[in-house]
Amino acid sequence: MTGVNEQVAGRLQRADGSAVRVLVVDDESTLSDLLAMALRYEGWDVRTAADGLTAVRAAREFRPDAVILDVMLPDLDGLEVLRRMRADTPDVPVLFLTAKDAVEDRVAGLTAGGDDYVTKPFSLEELVARLRGLLRRSGMAAARQGSELAVGDLTLDEDSHEVRRGDTEVELTATEFELLRFLMRNPRRVLSKAQILDRVWHYDFGGQSNVVELYVSYLRKKIDNGRAPMIHTVRGAGYVLKPASGE
Repeated sequence: MTGVNEQVAGRLQRADGSAVRVLVVDDESTLSDLLAMALRYEGWDVRTAADGLTAVRAAREFRPDAVILDVMLPDLDGLEVLRRMRADTPDVPVLFLTAKDAVEDRVAGLTAGGDDYVTKPFSLEELVARLRGLLRRSGMAAARQGSELAVGDLTLDEDSHEVRRGDTEVELTATEFELLRFLMRNPRRVLSKAQILDRVWHYDFGGQSNVVELYVSYLRKKIDNGRAPMIHTVRGAGYVLKPASGE
């Protein structure tokens, strides 16, 4: 497995500086699109496949550094897909997705060569954490030169969870922190309520968008109160964080 070049703080990447490659294999397009979005947010190069034969071909062409593989596919069984992939790339880490909760199913997958598994429904945060763990164990490690995000006079330390607006420390709850981190990792980019709901509240299609409105209002009171606003509503589209006017 290719090592990591420590050039981008907190990001995993290949030794040549290119993005980590992940292949997502699931016949549920809504889920695979959501996974692809979350992994691209990590800075990774992602491809998707909706069936086993397509997945095997994609693995040969794309040469992924890790594979997320649904056990139940419309053509080949996930275990057979894994066997064929491993014939070409014996060391590629594989994270199984399974709707089955039986211990014997999990053991069968791991015995067949899978490195880890998550059971549906799952949180995106957990899946990304598991995948990062697999990549690290395969020879990659996150670059750690710095952990601070900065937009205008707003700073956020991802390690210490300290947030400051100018010289003032801002106290946030865990959910407020995750929401602000998502906004700050995507400055000047309009993020829809659905994107925010999926990323901050994880794999929850039943969630209500009003929770996003509520937490954005909480953040505004703490970040923008008495200052030039940084968090803006784009009517009909979502929210955007950008430096205050004049910065």
